[in-house]
Amino acid sequence: KEIAELIKGFLKERGLELSAEKTHITHIDVGFDFLGWHFRKYKGKLLIKPSKKSIDNATHKVGDIIKKAKAWNQEDLIDALNPIILGWSNYHQTVVSKKVFNKLDHRTWNMLWKWAKRRHPHKSKTWIVKKYWHTEGSRNWVFITERNRLKLFSDTKIVRHISLKLDKNPYLDSEYFKLRKLRQKALKMSDRCKTRWDKLKDSLCT
Repeated sequence: KEIAELIKGFLKERGLELSAEKTHITHIDVGFDFLGWHFRKYKGKLLIKPSKKSIDNATHKVGDIIKKAKAWNQEDLIDALNPIILGWSNYHQTVVSKKVFNKLDHRTWNMLWKWAKRRHPHKSKTWIVKKYWHTEGSRNWVFITERNRLKLFSDTKIVRHISLKLDKNPYLDSEYFKLRKLRQKALKMSDRCKTRWDKLKDSLCT
């Protein structure tokens, strides 16, 4: 109650109200979900991870597309999956997501394998692998065609979160938050450049 009253006072000064229906106060060691993330303190350290609900939603979205794709060719399936994979992984790239990305890649691979086997029930596993999965640069088992390639969740690099100065107020220190946002964009751009350079090196070596 004391915390709720403090927050109410803070918001009231800014013309805002705290919704009693949507507000839930819990201990940080227990954790809570917010905006697709799970916040919890582990051994004194706060960790933010994709929530179980968000992970399950991503799995269902990928699975629903693959189920609809019974008669689709590989290119159309990749075109449908890539925006889902990129959108979800970009959203979660600033939190502790590496293990989750790998888990979702594994789930996606299993669903694609079942999709491929259903399309060719009388073909051998070796034949199916050679048709749909190839080597690209130094990477094996790439779900790829001549025109496009399936993105992996783990292709998205984790971007370190820039710590927020606790004495800064977004309503009073707008210049600080503008500079912080620019720095975050710069880090993302440098990460994209590194990814493109790595791909270029792979293509030059093949």
